Amino acid sequence: MAVRYTTAAKKAPNSTDVHVGRRVRMRRKMLAMSQTKLGDALGLTFQQVQKYENGTNRIGASRLEQISNILQVPVAFFFESPDASVPRRPHGRAVSIAQIDDFVSDSNGLRLIGAFMRIDDADLRRKIVMLVQEIAGDDGN
Repeated sequence: MAVRYTTAAKKAPNSTDVHVGRRVRMRRKMLAMSQTKLGDALGLTFQQVQKYENGTNRIGASRLEQISNILQVPVAFFFESPDASVPRRPHGRAVSIAQIDDFVSDSNGLRLIGAFMRIDDADLRRKIVMLVQEIAGDDGN
């Protein structure tokens, strides 16, 4: 009789674990901290930090508390609703927290935010927003 080995189907990460991981990544990048530096502070490898950020591995409560201390945010920061939306823009489309997470997690998004925040002239900032809206085909109405 032949022994049959079956491979277990790879289980998809839990959506809450993915969301918490995205928030960890977003905050880490906001602080310009590498995965290695966060891993060192936690006593882990950067690969384990990657698994947390991808939602592949679930972050336990005590570990999440450590991460919140290192990243200087309350634990609740990691659980802000992934389905929540910021207030509606003038043209009626809301931007989801997930979209904001994606933007801030991207190095270009983070650079854009940093540069924009260094512009002191409110009128110039408004004109930049209008320019970007025009480029994106969004007239703001």
